[in-house]
Amino acid sequence: MANDVIFTGWGTVVRGREEQALTVFQETIQFWTQAQQDGRIESFEPILLEPHGNGLAGFILARGERSKLDAIRADEAYQRLVARAGAIIDDLGVVGGYGDEALARQLGNFQQAARELG
Repeated sequence: MANDVIFTGWGTVVRGREEQALTVFQETIQFWTQAQQDGRIESFEPILLEPHGNGLAGFILARGERSKLDAIRADEAYQRLVARAGAIIDDLGVVGGYGDEALARQLGNFQQAARELG
């Protein structure tokens, strides 16, 4: 079961780069689809947000094992894709995160630290 995630969030498309943004988005979906087929991730979910006056316009949440997600982030093809996206959209962010049992472990660590420091 996937305990960890990569959260990739983005803001608005740079004006005049809309066509390129669509191309890179399609490449990104192909990348994550292939990663899932290859067993490097368990799943991924792309989300577009309604306009809401904040910088976040959408995100992709990819779920998998920490070691496999770390390998993806170190992969040159992934790094090139992130660089291409960063050239045509504002506020790109890639962040690791925790879900399921990994979330429970992190909360346990926080609880222990709070007790020790409280």
